[in-house]
Amino acid sequence: MTTTAPAPHPYRVTPAQVLRSEWHKLHTLRSSWITLGSAAALVLAVGIVMGTTYTSDGGDSDVDTVILVLYGTTLGTLCTVVLGILVTAGEYSSGMIRASLTAVPRRLPVLWAKAAVFTATVLGVMLATSLLTFVVAQLFLHDTDQAASLTDPGVLGAVAGNAVGATLLSLIALGLGALLRSVPGAIGAFIGGVMVLPEVLSMLPYDAVETAVRYFPTQAAGVLGSATQLPDAASTGGALLALVLWATATLIAAAALLRRRDA
Repeated sequence: MTTTAPAPHPYRVTPAQVLRSEWHKLHTLRSSWITLGSAAALVLAVGIVMGTTYTSDGGDSDVDTVILVLYGTTLGTLCTVVLGILVTAGEYSSGMIRASLTAVPRRLPVLWAKAAVFTATVLGVMLATSLLTFVVAQLFLHDTDQAASLTDPGVLGAVAGNAVGATLLSLIALGLGALLRSVPGAIGAFIGGVMVLPEVLSMLPYDAVETAVRYFPTQAAGVLGSATQLPDAASTGGALLALVLWATATLIAAAALLRRRDA
């Protein structure tokens, strides 16, 4: 007598299905593309303004070219930060998270899929925007002391690092949204803990505090977006590692809470 193996369940939840579901949620929301479009538009607009208004005798010749051209990334990142918070905390506000966790009872794959889809989307948009902004701005800067090319030493790495820094900051925001489960709370925590706290700590007259502040998220992201070594700043490798660890720690904390608390 021979036995046959049972057929696989047609509705078995797989990582690919969870990823597909989260991608569908992200790209079908109009607010997602409005937010990403706003981020890209701000970076490009500020870059064009910097390029068209810059003069060689304006006293900014010592400013890093990539930092000058991509100065609008600060504003663009605020948009992607809000989007990251909405991706997680927004589902708690709307109640959609209950359906997500019912479909995926193990819970954690939902968080990992959200993080993966969001990271890939934001990185792609910010990288394309950074490259386009640099090229367009250089059309106006070609006859100034800020003229540069993507093939110049450190420039391409800084342009890419600018996008990576913005993406990792936004991923931290996504983790805070999952951790606090409140859109206003997560926005407040990001502004207070990630943006304001390092500025407050940097005023303290202690060398240990000054060294630690170099590895806070916003300071580390600034290092990644510079073609030259910034004074009194972390190394590029150290800044990247610090940002990755901040994002990882936030997501791990959110994952631990997700396993212990009800939706």
